[in-house]
Amino acid sequence: MTAEKNYNSNVITRKFLDSLMIEQRLIDSVLPSAETTILGKKFSTPIMNAAFSHLEKAHPGYPVEMAKGFQQAGALNMWGMSTDEEMNNIYATGADTIEIIKPYTDEALIFHRIEFAKAHGAFAVGMDIDHAFGKYGTYDDVAGFKMEPKSLIQLTRYINAAGDLPFVVKGVLSESDAEKCAEAGARAIIVSHHHGIFDGAVPPLLILPDILETVGDELEVFVDCGFETGLDVFKALALGAKAVSVSRHILDKTYSTGADGIEKEIRAMTGELVSYMGRTGFETTDQINDSVIWDL
Repeated sequence: MTAEKNYNSNVITRKFLDSLMIEQRLIDSVLPSAETTILGKKFSTPIMNAAFSHLEKAHPGYPVEMAKGFQQAGALNMWGMSTDEEMNNIYATGADTIEIIKPYTDEALIFHRIEFAKAHGAFAVGMDIDHAFGKYGTYDDVAGFKMEPKSLIQLTRYINAAGDLPFVVKGVLSESDAEKCAEAGARAIIVSHHHGIFDGAVPPLLILPDILETVGDELEVFVDCGFETGLDVFKALALGAKAVSVSRHILDKTYSTGADGIEKEIRAMTGELVSYMGRTGFETTDQINDSVIWDL
């Protein structure tokens, strides 16, 4: 009997992550630092938030607490589809925040969100390009808002509208899109399949080295999808990522803990990352490389 195949992208991604083994190098190793420079600013950790949306209604106040928690941990915050009021409350915390905009069909809404981010002190702004198509032959619809894929010309316009504010493109999962993001003038991309938005997606870490070879130093490259531990983060950094989104893993554990509980989770993951850096002989995050990675 033929085994049933599982094309769930989250399952595939988890299996690939778990297949990567780590070589130990202890002689001459010292206690490392997880400090990482992201888009020109130093953070205490390469761990950053994911671009969450729609959490305020189910968990009032949680987006603000998450922003505070990441700020307290010295980490970069990121947020997704929200109202002006919700984003204003997040920005008011003072947390360094990337606002990720959906690929709305309504161009005026996109430019409004860019201007709102600029006016409220966003650390960066960007677009979640992978919310373009639904599953059954239509363009995507998110909470009643129509979406559509964006052209290189459109993306360039958004980046130009952001001006000096760094623009981050999320949902890149090919060398082709990475190259176009660089051509349009983006400052960074997030390699991601949006937590399994379509079945059979290539794991972000599997395609990451090819994307890095294509864009070189033109873009900072972050990764998202299924990262749950400091070990996962280490593997992502070893394969070339600059920063890693991990916070989906802590959602259920921190809805009632507030900012302090969120900070505790991020610091614990960062501590685990530092331990793996020490065990492999890397003193800083920018030294980590794939020479210690073994694939089963």
